[in-house]
This record gives sequence, C-alpha cells and structure tokens, in this order.
Amino acid sequence: MALAFISLIGKGIIVGFITGLIVGVFRRIIDETMKILTIIYPLMAHHPLYLLPYLLLTLVIGLILARILKPYLVDLPGSGIPQIEAVLLNEHQMNAGQILWRKFVGGLLAICPGLFLGREGPCIQMGACVGQLLGQRLTFNKEEKRILLECGIAAGLSAAFSAPLAGLIFLIEEITFDFQPQKCIPALAASITADLVTILFFGARPCLYLPVSAQLPKESLLWLVVLGILIGLLAFGYQYTILNLRWWYSKIKLPTVYHCLIPLFLVIPIGLWNANILGGSHNFITYVTNMGTSSYFMELLGLLIVFFIVRFVFSMISYGASVPGGIFMPILVLGALIGAIAGIIMIHQHLMPAACYLNLIVLSMAAYFGAIEEAPFTAIALLTEMVGSIDLILPMTILTFIAYITNDLLGGQPIYTALRREMFDEEQA
Repeated sequence: MALAFISLIGKGIIVGFITGLIVGVFRRIIDETMKILTIIYPLMAHHPLYLLPYLLLTLVIGLILARILKPYLVDLPGSGIPQIEAVLLNEHQMNAGQILWRKFVGGLLAICPGLFLGREGPCIQMGACVGQLLGQRLTFNKEEKRILLECGIAAGLSAAFSAPLAGLIFLIEEITFDFQPQKCIPALAASITADLVTILFFGARPCLYLPVSAQLPKESLLWLVVLGILIGLLAFGYQYTILNLRWWYSKIKLPTVYHCLIPLFLVIPIGLWNANILGGSHNFITYVTNMGTSSYFMELLGLLIVFFIVRFVFSMISYGASVPGGIFMPILVLGALIGAIAGIIMIHQHLMPAACYLNLIVLSMAAYFGAIEEAPFTAIALLTEMVGSIDLILPMTILTFIAYITNDLLGGQPIYTALRREMFDEEQA
C-alpha cells in the first residue's frame, strides 16, 4: 500500500515536471510578446501606414485560430476549466492529445495580440491534458488516472502563477470538493514540482511581487465592510454579464468559429490608445500601482474609472468570442482597479494614509476574485503567494469574506460550475 502511494506521488511529480516545462514556455512567449506590443503600438500611432500590415497579420492570426478551434469548439474556447469539471463528472470526454497542442497554439494566438484573457485557464487545461495522457500510459487503474488528471490541474495553476499552495487549494475548492490525503499529496507533489520548474524560467521572485510595507490602520478596517459590500455587488454584476455572453454573441450573424475576429480587430484601437492596458495583464497591475496618488485627484480618479470600464467591457468581448483564454488575470486586474479607485478616494478623504495605497489594491484583488469565483480560500492563498507577503492576511480575509457573502446573498454561484452547466446543457439541448 505504501509503495503504491509512493509510486503515485512519483507519477504526480512527472506530471508536474512536464506541465511546468510546457507552461514555462507558454508564459515566456506571452511575456515577451507583451513587451513587443508596447513597442509596436506607439510606433503605429506615430506611423499610421504601419497599421496596414498589422491589420493583415491580425486577419491571418484570426483565420489560423479559427482553423485550430473548428474541430473542437466545445473543448477549446474559454479557460477550459468547465470542460475539465465535466470530464471529472463523466459528462464529457476530452481528446487530450489534440487539446494539448491546440490549446497551446490557440492560447498564444488569442493572448499574444493583446486580448484581455488570462494565461491560467489554458495552463490548467494543458496540465489536465498532461495528467490524462500520462494516466493512459502509466496506469490501468481508473482511480489513478483520475488522480493524475487532478495532479495536472493543480500543476497547471501552480506553474501559471508560481503558486503551489494555491494550485492545490484551487483543485479542492473549485474542482473536486474533496479533501483526501491519498489524492491531495500527489497533487501537491505535482504542484510543487511545476513551481520548481518555472523557477528555472522566471526565478524565485513572486510573479506579481508588490512591496507592501505599510500596515492598514485599525480605524480603516471598518471601511472594509463598505468596500466588501461594494465588491460583492460588482462581483455579482461580473457573473451576470459573463453568463449572458453566449446570448449576446448569438445575435451576431457570423459563424461561431470566426467570432475571434471581433476582439482581434477591436483590440487594435485600444492598443493605439494605451498599449500598457493590453493582455491579461500582470504588467498593467504594476502600471496601476506605479501611478500612486501623486497626480491630481480628479484626473487620476477619472483615468482609473475609464480603465475599469474598458477592461470590464473588453474582457467580456474577449472571453465571449469562443477563444482560448482564462478569466483569473482579467478578474485580478479589475480587482486591482477597484482597489486603486477606493484607495485614492479614501486617501483624499483622509480615511487611510497614502502609504496604504498598495494594500487596498492587493486586498481588492483577493476579494473580487474570491467573490466571483466563490473560492475565498483560493483567493487568499493565491494573492499571498503572488504578491509575496503574509502581512495582509487578516484584512484580506475580512474583505474577501464580506464580498463573498454579499455575492452569495444576491444569488451568485460558483462561476465555473455555472459555465459548465450553461455549456453542456446547451450542447445536450
């Protein structure tokens, strides 16, 4: 029995290693492309003639992406997490070999042009494909095959964010709802291994390191109740909108496989306006934190509100277009903007010291994510590991809890479960 368990852990490590390599390359390509976009777009803004070849390149990317998606229009769009849930519930079967390379290439073709999509969804689905493929090769045991698929899920999230603990908690809280050491330890081994591999690509620095040093004053904690309720309301609005995207896109007289052309062309004027806003985007969160509170109050507040509206609307347009890409990072970016807006208001009203601006950004990211995903434990673990600080755990827990409860009272539901039901109820109908 002990040998079988150790063998399973070894297999989990293999899953984590391969997933880490794939995700490391995936992340590196995206990161380098985002840097290139911040050079290309200002160049096109100053030399409009350069737009012509870029428009032609965008059309070619869209047509290639459509060709990749067409045979697997159920499995490839979106994050892939609802599809994985369906596989684990025996509601769906996934051709892991085909999905793995198509998600990799399709995810790059969707995310690298700057669509407001996260890398984590494709990373999780690719990890699940690795787990499923190795399960088919390394064991005949049905339960072990399932565990290896789960190992891939945890490893995928871990590698996407360099967050091994969050990878395991996400698996338990949002996918399996099952905490058994016999299953969780192999998944943790996979998660740790995947993170170790990504260190070879990106180093040991947290992937969204923010130098949070100030402590939130005790008198400011009361305002977290108000902010938590507001974030809960906004989270419910996000859920409502994303669950109705299929209806909106159904009104467009264009084959589903070519919906990708809509965001690919619409992102171009956004990039010409401000290339820093493009993508998932880790860089944009850093951009917002560096804005600080030194500008005029109304000017900075207005700009942040515009950023929020643009990010919200185009995140929906991007995700609804049946292209590969996740919602984790877009949600975190919106949460960061909520925190920045609330922060400068509270600082201006002398309700919080200016040194706590970063604090509110990090807290709001966790709360908005935790409420939308209905996964508060994942949110707290993820932001703690991403930012690289444990000093915010108490206020983060308070704000996330209030936002989560508010969204739940309004009728919110686990987002991936809702997307799975919508997707596969429609397919069966």
